[in-house]
Amino acid sequence: MTKYVFVTGGVVSGLGKGITAASLGRLLKARGLKVAAQKLDPYINVDPGTMSPFQHGEVYVTEDGAETDLDLGHYERFIDEDLNKYSNLTTGKVYWNVLNKERRGEYLGSTVQVIPHITNEIKEFVYSVGRKTNADVVITEIGGTIGDIESQPFIEAVRQISLEVGRENSLFIHVTLVPYLRGSDEHKSKPTQHSVKELQGMGINPNIIVLRCDEPLEESIFQKIALFCNVKPDCVIENLTLPNLYEAPLMLEKAHFSDVACRELGIEAPEPDLKEWTEMVERIHNARTGSVRIGLVGKYVGLHDAYLSVAEALHHAGIYHNAHIDIEWIDSEKITAENVEDTLSGLDGILVPGGFGSRGIEGMILAARYARERKVPYFGICLGMQIAVIEYARNVLGIPDADSGEFNEQCANKVIDFMPGQSDDIDKGGTLRLGAYPCEIKPGTTMERCYGSLHISERHRHRYELNNAYRDALQEGGMTLSGISPDGRLVETVELSDRPFHVGVQYHPEFKSRPNKPHPLFMGFVGAALQQEKEK
Repeated sequence: MTKYVFVTGGVVSGLGKGITAASLGRLLKARGLKVAAQKLDPYINVDPGTMSPFQHGEVYVTEDGAETDLDLGHYERFIDEDLNKYSNLTTGKVYWNVLNKERRGEYLGSTVQVIPHITNEIKEFVYSVGRKTNADVVITEIGGTIGDIESQPFIEAVRQISLEVGRENSLFIHVTLVPYLRGSDEHKSKPTQHSVKELQGMGINPNIIVLRCDEPLEESIFQKIALFCNVKPDCVIENLTLPNLYEAPLMLEKAHFSDVACRELGIEAPEPDLKEWTEMVERIHNARTGSVRIGLVGKYVGLHDAYLSVAEALHHAGIYHNAHIDIEWIDSEKITAENVEDTLSGLDGILVPGGFGSRGIEGMILAARYARERKVPYFGICLGMQIAVIEYARNVLGIPDADSGEFNEQCANKVIDFMPGQSDDIDKGGTLRLGAYPCEIKPGTTMERCYGSLHISERHRHRYELNNAYRDALQEGGMTLSGISPDGRLVETVELSDRPFHVGVQYHPEFKSRPNKPHPLFMGFVGAALQQEKEK
């Protein structure tokens, strides 16, 4: 029978519930178990797709095209299993589904209420991920903090699941903060005690308590929390802040995290095989090749989580090349013709990531031109590819007003425009080109050199495409259209093939990068940046 693990958080938000859940998933997979993970988010948005990156961070896209919370990126990177549309549920999606069922008459005249209708919808969603993936263990993280009013239906739903599947098939992990008071030089357990009491008042007794802390905990803290929170002594586990998040599974396993979880769930499994993961972490600590400075030129750099998967993919490539990646976060709005040289000089590579809207675009175009003219390795992702095309059309093909229909609807030369079937009349949410699509690579290109294949599949999230009316002009002007959709309708990638690396891709390769399996394009980009640094 499928086992269910529920991860909640207390005291404050942002404690790393997602990393704790992802670490447990990695440890259980290393024991030979099939693991699925999901996130329940209490906000009323149907999904994060229309939310500001400044508020919420990046939107993570699954293979089947679901726009999800960024924690799903942690799950995929740690567990190395593709997630799906059943991996993220919001309050908005729950109510959307329930109200549509009510309008169709599916409740047969019943008064629709939080219990049982809302909770049943949540329960069905949790059960569905196990059925769809045939998982041995389903790990479900509940967003927010215990005590939040919006989280209560989710807490009630998972309480009911625990009763339905049996206590022996369910496990509750509560992640809390243990603050350190420097004035008295001591840790305080009282916030954890209050948080657990709040959870118990909702009918849930946590089996494992994970203590987030910045300083190592004294033994007395473990004993006190075990006693007052009614858990076994070895079920209180320290989660110390680490310089590198990929150390988390190894640190937690030193406290026998997966041993305790398997024991409490009645799972008999071999010891985890963490050899590959341990070697990967050691390579991070022992990077010897050198250090490269990558300029990440974006419009949301005020919140680094807006580009979380891009930054992680760069670090994954650094692990592969045995090098340290120094990311320079550059606000594209602040780049001007007067300061572009001072801003970008000294960089070994320039990366322009995805984004929406016209703000900061001219700064990105200046960065792309700087990279092309100085022969600095350039990597454009989604919007970054479109920027490379606009820059090339303006400054090489001699089309000074070349632009995107997204930024200038009245432009006479829209080298980037709506993809077929799209328009401004379509709702913004969930209508982009989403999920995995195939692409055919042109032989003899940088793309082929990086992938080692002519047939790839990558995840998309965009509404605009390269305008096919400009294909011939771009190719005649020296730009290679190196990746095309199998039906020939859409240009997926462009490049300057005579450069070590000057590539733009319409998709988001960062979503498929893993710390122990870096994405080939990021490996190629960082490799070119390393060569640039050596030549300097």
